[in-house]
Amino acid sequence: MAVVKLTTDNFDQEVLQADQTVLVDFYADWCGPCKMMGPVVEELAGEESNVKVCKINIDEEMAVAQKYGVMSIPTFISFKNGEVAGKQVGAVPKSKLQELIR
Repeated sequence: MAVVKLTTDNFDQEVLQADQTVLVDFYADWCGPCKMMGPVVEELAGEESNVKVCKINIDEEMAVAQKYGVMSIPTFISFKNGEVAGKQVGAVPKSKLQELIR
C-alpha cells in the first residue's frame, strides 16, 4: 500500500476514522533523520497490508503536530480505533516501527 500524505483537512478521515491500525510519520523536508527514515517508512507501507502508513509534514501542518505533542522529528505515532496506541521518537530500525504497530 502506498504511503498516504496527510493534511489537517484529511487527518480525521484517514487516521481517526480508519478501520485499521494507522502509523503516522511526523517529518519535515529539511530533517536529516527524517530523510533517512523515508525509505524505511516506504518499505513498511509495502510490507504491512493490514496497516495504513501515513506521513505528515510538520512545517505545513503544525496544528496537528502540536495536538499530538510532537516536539522532535521524526516522531512516529500509531493509532488504533482513533486513539493513540504508541509513540516512537527519532530514527529507529524498522523492527522498532513494526513493534509500534503490533
